[in-house]
Amino acid sequence: MSSLAVHKAAPAAGATPGTAQGPPPRRRRVAIIPTAVLLLGALYCLLPVVWVVMAATKSGREFFSTFTFLPGTGFTDNLADLNAYRDGVYWQWMANSAFYAGVGALLSAAVSALSGYALAIYRFRGRETVFSILLAGVLMPPVILAIPQYLLLAEADLTDSYASVLLPLILSPYGVYLARIYATASVPADVVEAGRMDGAGEWRIFLRIGLPMMVPGLVTIFLFQFVAIWNNFMLPYIMLSDDEKFPMTLGLYTLLAQGSNTPALYTLVVTGALLAIIPLIALFLVIQRFWSLDLLSGAVKS
Repeated sequence: MSSLAVHKAAPAAGATPGTAQGPPPRRRRVAIIPTAVLLLGALYCLLPVVWVVMAATKSGREFFSTFTFLPGTGFTDNLADLNAYRDGVYWQWMANSAFYAGVGALLSAAVSALSGYALAIYRFRGRETVFSILLAGVLMPPVILAIPQYLLLAEADLTDSYASVLLPLILSPYGVYLARIYATASVPADVVEAGRMDGAGEWRIFLRIGLPMMVPGLVTIFLFQFVAIWNNFMLPYIMLSDDEKFPMTLGLYTLLAQGSNTPALYTLVVTGALLAIIPLIALFLVIQRFWSLDLLSGAVKS
């Protein structure tokens, strides 16, 4: 072998072994561990969803005779039975859920925008105390407040009404917290001062300057609140007694409770649960696109 070939075969001085061929095998093995953990977590979360999708396609006989992830043959019959149950009361429950979640999330986002903007922009005595109380509200489980809220609304004769579900959901400590953090980062104090120097009032500055800059954060708050209200069970369970005002979660619970005496209702519960997922997926896809456009437009404007 010539000296030139030996020189080419020898590694260059100071070269790190393994860099030409990728990371060493030990590092690759270590990198596989978090990936495997994430895949197991995704599998753990997705398996129930896959089972619901498959179970909704099974007839009553298939549902109770086999436990497999293979599709059945009764999906259209299940839809027809769900639609016919009590003259389509399921769709009333679905409409109630859309009303509670849509109006509640919109009002909550508006209150969070006002409160978060005020806590971020204005300096006043007790501001940090108020913010600390809000943080304590974030850490408090909602179930603790359900009974006091029921007693307060009972004194106002508002129980068993749409307002009894909407009013406790308007103020979201977590939404106010997110709005304050986002307003602090996205609304420069110099821009607010420039608006004041131009003679604009505080309300106009908020509507024309602060609010447009906070839109991506408010979209996130709206999405979080919509999902939380859509999946809410405890508050409607305590507040409502008229099943025509039930949201979808409470309506499906009543069907599930009746299933012990009428097993055929179990297929309706599973089919209804599958249909209840579809609006959340559609909303997330629409808002994600809107969210991305807002972030891009904010970057261009800045």
